[in-house]
Amino acid sequence: MRENIASGSPLEPEIGFSRAVRVGPFLVVAGTAPIGDDGRTVGPGDVYAQTRRCIDIAERAIKSAGLSLDTVIRTRILFTDISRWKEAARAHGERFESIRPATTFVEVSRFIDPEWLVEIELDCMAP
Repeated sequence: MRENIASGSPLEPEIGFSRAVRVGPFLVVAGTAPIGDDGRTVGPGDVYAQTRRCIDIAERAIKSAGLSLDTVIRTRILFTDISRWKEAARAHGERFESIRPATTFVEVSRFIDPEWLVEIELDCMAP
């Protein structure tokens, strides 16, 4: 059985994607950008604040699927400037210190919005 989980982002129907998709015990959370409830970028220029916001948005999707951050088995953190990885690592460590998912940091050339400095993807597996 497949369950698509929406976050309400106006980009979801435009692009044709879901914030997360659950199939069996697996939940995959799409690339999540630091967008506030008002539709504006959270923490312009602040990798730490943007990383926290991305994790918060992803956590809402995970909870919508009936799971928790404890079920995260992999994270991917995408940056426009990999030299700032420690700022994101601090935010990631605050939320995942005891969970310790497999994690990858990758530099990309840019995102849809030039104010976004980071995006995060997460994979979960239900117990």
